[in-house]
Amino acid sequence: QVQVVESGGGLVQAGGSLRLSCVASGGTFSLYDMGWFRQAPGKEREFVGAITRSGGSIYYADSVKGRFTISRDNAKNTVYLQMNSLKPEDTAVYYCAATVGIATVASPYYSWGQGTQVTVSS
Repeated sequence: QVQVVESGGGLVQAGGSLRLSCVASGGTFSLYDMGWFRQAPGKEREFVGAITRSGGSIYYADSVKGRFTISRDNAKNTVYLQMNSLKPEDTAVYYCAATVGIATVASPYYSWGQGTQVTVSS
């Protein structure tokens, strides 16, 4: 019912910042909890953070807490992932996904974007 498309990835120096966007269409965006995940080569898909449909609750992985910030603008059908103080280990393909019922694991999410590459150089 809902499709999501990520954008904003790129190449950045360690210590720099990027803001990823995830734009949804085809559904009522405000009904969905949204998650951000990432997957580095040779590794499993990893939870980054998630935000409830109204933005009232936000969850972060310990690895990004204090550096990354999730927000959403339901009027624009968009979820953001602001990434600061980037480290080389943040290099991955970043995905956003939609679900009804927020979770910190990937399996409950059923609408996934194609991903956007983030590369952090040392």
